[in-house]
Amino acid sequence: MKDKSAMKEELRTYIASAFLPDESPESLKDDTPLRTSGVMDSMGLLRLVGFVESQYGIELKAYDTSIENFDTIDAIADLIERKIAGEN
Repeated sequence: MKDKSAMKEELRTYIASAFLPDESPESLKDDTPLRTSGVMDSMGLLRLVGFVESQYGIELKAYDTSIENFDTIDAIADLIERKIAGEN
């Protein structure tokens, strides 16, 4: 399993390239709001969910994609860790 900091860097790089092409990945902090600030819309969420599932070999249910789990890089990394560990 990848460590959490490596996970966050992969997420940061993907999100910056997919949704903020004019920004550097470093401008995205671990607690930058993604959905509630408009960085990512519902279609963007679907793209990010697909990336997370394929990158980390996990399956996400609809309830996993709540704002609580998918609004910040921190929250997404926490969710990935829980899913890899087999928690819900």
